[in-house]
Amino acid sequence: MKRNSQLSGVLHVLLHMAERQGPMTSDALSRAMDTNPVVIRRIMAGLRDHGYVRSEKGHGGGWTLAQDLSKVTLRDIYAAIGCPPLLAIGNRTESPGCLIEQEVNAALAEAFHDAEALLLARLADVTLASLSNAVRGRLPRRGRPHDLETAHAS
Repeated sequence: MKRNSQLSGVLHVLLHMAERQGPMTSDALSRAMDTNPVVIRRIMAGLRDHGYVRSEKGHGGGWTLAQDLSKVTLRDIYAAIGCPPLLAIGNRTESPGCLIEQEVNAALAEAFHDAEALLLARLADVTLASLSNAVRGRLPRRGRPHDLETAHAS
């Protein structure tokens, strides 16, 4: 099963935005996520609807952060992008009348629920500001400024 990396990609884009003064275009952000600008516009529109980003049209326009990063958690962003599945594994459903399959599925469902609750709690503990600060802490070791265009150059 293919992994869903949408949350990781959106967080990646938001942190690039935090490092940049001024608006960023969908084209520039699409390079960071290695996707089409239309996908970025769709994702960012959802984040705008939740108040996390704003957009400005016209020359010099683009997307900017709309909230203090210390007030936005990873769980907030996870919810804003529609709560994609957290786990890539699931229950077998080929023989719903089988008592063994029922018991296995019940045990796994409980474990999946507990794992998801733990992960959601951890996502709620991490703010975008803490990630941004961690990135800034790593910059001096790199010896050069972090820039979207050079970080994602082909």
